Amino acid sequence: MKIAVVAPSCTLRPEAAEAVASIVAARGDAELVIHPQCFFSDGHFAGPDEARLAALREVMADESVDSVWFARGGYGSNRIAEAAATDLPPAAGSKTYLGYSDGGFLLAAFDRAGLSVAHGPMVQDIARPGGESAIHRALDWLVRRDPAALEPGLAPGKRAMAFNLTVLSHLAGTPIEPNFNGAELLIEDVAEHEYRIDRSMFHITGSAAIRGVSAIRMGRMSDIPDNDPVFGTDAESIVRDWCARSGIPFAGHADIGHDAANRVVPFNLARN
Repeated sequence: MKIAVVAPSCTLRPEAAEAVASIVAARGDAELVIHPQCFFSDGHFAGPDEARLAALREVMADESVDSVWFARGGYGSNRIAEAAATDLPPAAGSKTYLGYSDGGFLLAAFDRAGLSVAHGPMVQDIARPGGESAIHRALDWLVRRDPAALEPGLAPGKRAMAFNLTVLSHLAGTPIEPNFNGAELLIEDVAEHEYRIDRSMFHITGSAAIRGVSAIRMGRMSDIPDNDPVFGTDAESIVRDWCARSGIPFAGHADIGHDAANRVVPFNLARN
């Protein structure tokens, strides 16, 4: 099993790369190849758009690579997502693509293009408290499809999708929007005010495409800043309210979020 790491958004910290490489070496069940582009820096990004796209397309086309693991989130993958999913090289269809947060733009574009994608921990998550468990969970899924790595509420044979709520709100209606029809939609977010969560829920539940989902489940909405004045409604109440307004069933909670407990959600478990 050969896993290639690229950074479609922000720069990977060298110490995180070294720590994860040590974990992989100790496990002995995979070969980890961290693309040099992961350490590029161009302002906010891990290199200019052209370099990030080129690195991603390179590993997508590499027949020896079994999985592509996004290094980290931040912001930036949306700038290359449509181009990355266009005129796919033949080898792209034989891989699994794993990431979350800002990587959701690529998950959406690649799922739309028929590739095998999954929401799940990224390399930089090693820096989180308890991050080693997140790395092992990602590797357990990539290497041996360990069901223990999965979000426990996933139904066998049923399509599910997981996104950061803010990312989902921004990709809705764009050329990289995937087919939500019949899927269970899992959402999570971090460091967003309650009014922003409310605004994003207004947008996604108002989307005709997203109204085709079978249900919405809510992951962790963490590190919510205080509103001034107080917003008056908590995150779960906001999600429930917009589900009720739009007629989308609210199906409870999901074990995903911006933390080391983040679980893997393949967008098409049967395909994976």
